[in-house]
Amino acid sequence: MEEAAARERKRPREGDAAPSAAAAAGAGKAQYVYLPVADALKAPGARVFLFAAVSEIGAAVRSRGTDFTLTLRVADQSRPAGISVTFFADNVALLPCVKASGDVISLHNVVITMHGEFFVTFNKKFSSFALFEGKVSTECSPYQTSTKYYGTQYDNELLTQMRTWLAYNPPGLKDLELQLRSLKSDTTFDLVCKVLHVYENNGEWIFYVWDGTDTPAAEFQAILDAEAVESSPLHLEGVPLPREVLCTMPCVGTVLRVFTNRYIKEVFHLQKNIYWARFCNITCKQEFGIWKGILGPSSRVRLLSHEDGSVVDRMKMYDSRIANQVHRQPMASLPGASNIADVEYEAAGYTTLMESLTHEQVTHKFKTLVRVVAAYPCRASELRLLLTGSYCLRLTLEDPTARIHAYVHKDDGVIYY
Repeated sequence: MEEAAARERKRPREGDAAPSAAAAAGAGKAQYVYLPVADALKAPGARVFLFAAVSEIGAAVRSRGTDFTLTLRVADQSRPAGISVTFFADNVALLPCVKASGDVISLHNVVITMHGEFFVTFNKKFSSFALFEGKVSTECSPYQTSTKYYGTQYDNELLTQMRTWLAYNPPGLKDLELQLRSLKSDTTFDLVCKVLHVYENNGEWIFYVWDGTDTPAAEFQAILDAEAVESSPLHLEGVPLPREVLCTMPCVGTVLRVFTNRYIKEVFHLQKNIYWARFCNITCKQEFGIWKGILGPSSRVRLLSHEDGSVVDRMKMYDSRIANQVHRQPMASLPGASNIADVEYEAAGYTTLMESLTHEQVTHKFKTLVRVVAAYPCRASELRLLLTGSYCLRLTLEDPTARIHAYVHKDDGVIYY
């Protein structure tokens, strides 16, 4: 009976704070008890200690008051779906700065809150945190800690366990992740990409995104209707981008336009042209042979740091690609590049259409590999007039970076027999 009573006195009641950091430090031994996330949710209103992996990184914004706030989503073995953790601080520098999804966070004295759904609140007065790299390593020291944080004697063991779990359960839906080079129509997937530009017009948002690869070439049927050929657009809806914006974009790899008619709270950060992001549950389709991304009601946007594993992989692939002149050519042409890239000036380097459009010289002569999307006029009887000088031939050309009109006059034409 006495032992049971003693255990009852030591057990924290709902709403009670766990032992203070100062008490733990003074005792020389850890007094904290880390709870699995699923167990912590059984005690709304209580202060708890959690050791979990960061699965989603939010954007730091100013709260309705004087604080700055940031929301992360954390997960562990007991709750892989995770739970949101909202942080408050006097300035942005005091908020967690997570290097990559999958990093590990230790949370002390955070409060389980219920408002429609369970979430965790970080109180700047008594809560504390520490961030650790999630990749398997012998390094167990945190790369960021808050001022009130004190480690425990079990942190290293828990960190090793969490890293082992993450090695087999990485954050993100990898089975649904596609790159631009493997897009499929009407398929829901995740896309890891860099947001290069954001455009808004009457509540319609367009995100210009890029991952260093080329979208698949669209299949075209022969069109002999002059009006249909004439209406083939050079770009999707929205005004053409000004030259000063085009000049900030990469010259190799497709820039995909992603459309949505709803406000994305991360848009303020994405407009800075420095962020990578994971676009979750998006779909794609083709219009006039141009790929178009769509953010639906269930779509989400997660910010990624430059140290995120998915971002690092894509940058390595891109750096390898631009280091080789052959690999700079459209990816769809690579299997037979030696057969189709037969040009007169073999010493000249390959140039994309985007490189030419943003070239500093007004007149730019270059070698490129393009596809003829349309020709106008398109009938043989009308083409004969080209030889008399009465007409010029307008070709619609494209590569993975741009679509342009090219005009062929009488003296520029070549007759094949």
